[in-house]
Amino acid sequence: SGGVTAVINASACGVIETARKHSDKIGTVYAGQNGIIGALTENLIDTSKESDADISALKHTPSGGFGSCRYKMKSLEDNKAEYERLIEVFKAHDIGYFFYNGGGDSADTCLKVSQLSESMGYPIQAIHVPKTVDNDLPVTDNCPGFGSVAKYIAVSTMEASFDVASMCATSTKIFVLEVMGRHAGWIAAAGGLVDDSIPVVILFPEVDFDEKKFLAKVDANVKEFGYCTIVVSEGTKWPDGRFLAEQGTRDDFGHAQLGGAAPVVANLIKDALGYKYHWA
Repeated sequence: SGGVTAVINASACGVIETARKHSDKIGTVYAGQNGIIGALTENLIDTSKESDADISALKHTPSGGFGSCRYKMKSLEDNKAEYERLIEVFKAHDIGYFFYNGGGDSADTCLKVSQLSESMGYPIQAIHVPKTVDNDLPVTDNCPGFGSVAKYIAVSTMEASFDVASMCATSTKIFVLEVMGRHAGWIAAAGGLVDDSIPVVILFPEVDFDEKKFLAKVDANVKEFGYCTIVVSEGTKWPDGRFLAEQGTRDDFGHAQLGGAAPVVANLIKDALGYKYHWA
């Protein structure tokens, strides 16, 4: 469930391959088409029909081999029928283990299924399988997707910097790269993995945005190097706690809807310093 990359497929591959090594304990591994939605609609894929080679190939397959979703299950009090339906499907297919492959919100769904299946008389072993880029999840030493996103952001920061460096004498002097990270700056920090000769300013969600200090640093970089690259986390906040990009609306999971920190930062630079910019 959640965002799809080769990592979610590799996590699924690990579960399926390990289950195949213990056929005395686990008979069939079903994959829900599009995550929890597949379990609720009884749209299940029998992975035993796939060859060992095809399952192994998941480790190098982009996107989501079994589909995915963003679907938040309500509490038992709010939607008892949904959980009853899930238990029905589990019973019908003799399912004793529920592995949920996803990020933080998926871990929450997994916990609910574990607690509520027990209260409904069908205790199931529920295990959350991490696949996410979020490196700050509780009791998680290292999320398997973080390495891939760190490399991607480091390379993107370097490429964007080379782009503006090549034309800064007569044109664009600023590149603003917005990255994921509502409350944790792990991904933003990856922008600092570039060569030390590239002037990069990183804005973290853990550090209140100091507009005056920020603009002074950007201006100093442009004067010294001719250009400046800014990596801004989507969760960067003003000193009063508001997100730079907050729109005042909330998504289905109750998170503040963010509308883009990069254009906010880019416009601050343009208004205060007059430098031409690109943002992404």
